[in-house]
Amino acid sequence: MTAHTEAAARPVRASADLADPRFWRLPAAERDAAFARLRDLDHPVFFTEREASALCPRRGFHALVRHADVVAASRSPRTFVSGPGVTTPEPARWVRALFGDSMVNLDDPRHAQLRRVVSRAFSPRLVARVEEDIRATARRIVDDVAARGPGDFVAAVAGPMPYEVICTMMGIPEEPRRRILDLVDDATEHTGVRRRRLRVPGRGLRALARMQWLVAEVGRERRRRPADDLISALVTADVDGRGLDSRELGAFFSLLLVAGVETTRNAMAHGLRLLTGHPEQRELLMADVEGRIGGAVEEMVRHSSPIIQFRRTLAHDHEIGGHVLRRGEKAVLFFASANRDASVFADPDAFDITRSPNPHLGFGGGGPHFCLGAHLARQEMRALFTELLTRLPQVRAAGEPVLVPSSFDHRVRSLPFTF
Repeated sequence: MTAHTEAAARPVRASADLADPRFWRLPAAERDAAFARLRDLDHPVFFTEREASALCPRRGFHALVRHADVVAASRSPRTFVSGPGVTTPEPARWVRALFGDSMVNLDDPRHAQLRRVVSRAFSPRLVARVEEDIRATARRIVDDVAARGPGDFVAAVAGPMPYEVICTMMGIPEEPRRRILDLVDDATEHTGVRRRRLRVPGRGLRALARMQWLVAEVGRERRRRPADDLISALVTADVDGRGLDSRELGAFFSLLLVAGVETTRNAMAHGLRLLTGHPEQRELLMADVEGRIGGAVEEMVRHSSPIIQFRRTLAHDHEIGGHVLRRGEKAVLFFASANRDASVFADPDAFDITRSPNPHLGFGGGGPHFCLGAHLARQEMRALFTELLTRLPQVRAAGEPVLVPSSFDHRVRSLPFTF
């Protein structure tokens, strides 16, 4: 029985509710089967959130679960806007006022302006140096693993790799790096559907505030004495007559750490798990690591979908499959479901490193919010797995991963490994 058949054979709960936190604690196969049934429908399904009431009965979201619908919404930013917030729950207005707006929560022209500042900062010289830093970081991490022996793959490998690359690229001094990594974990621990929305600043917001304060300090120092790093380039950039101010720099750094560390870390951990659980694919990769590592990385990202979903708000009435989504309503783009759409991917539940073409939406569905760090993440994964598989060819997961239930990302808390 193939993985696809096995998943389809599992019973789908009639009460499956994507807005219910309990749904995200179900086994992955049950959730995948529920999404498959939703994709068979010819229109999006509306899910009522727990905060709905008689005064606000339509508090909820339309679930976009098919590949074509997610792509269309991603590439229609004037209809599906990001402004109110793309995460679940949406950030409160006072939170956005205090911490600044992340680029993912902005629409044009403001989004385009900030994206130009960031894109201009990635000079050819900086990009070339980052590529060498990635290779050097991968070598150093595998050196440490070889010396220390088996342990937790997330703590020893998947976490340090993207974090060290980004800190070096940004120009973060060595001393606060450990503290910042702990703050990233605290700030993102509870992102996603949960039982109730916090009304007061909690641990995550305190962590975010501390993290942004630390990077603002570095930014102020770089304005006085610029260095050859990304923070210097961002605060001294002259695009539309401006660079990033302290609050914008903090918001961008927070986004870069979450998008660049959290998601890449999870993709790497899921990647080792997938290679371990599919020995025939691992053998295929080992036979030609250099030639097949690119396809393997793309399939790891597609199969694991590190970011499950982003939310959009309808700027005006819009029809999908004969079903009208009303102005002001919410639509959630489920990238994880789109990446298992059988109309696009043959045997979508299978892990196949030779899959081609592989138009996955692991970095978004295109449009202005396509992931700025997609190229960086691919480079990091290729460098790390090439180094691991060529130097430690017996490396493999030694047990099941400990996952964090979330409707937002496929977070792996820990994964035992050996070699």
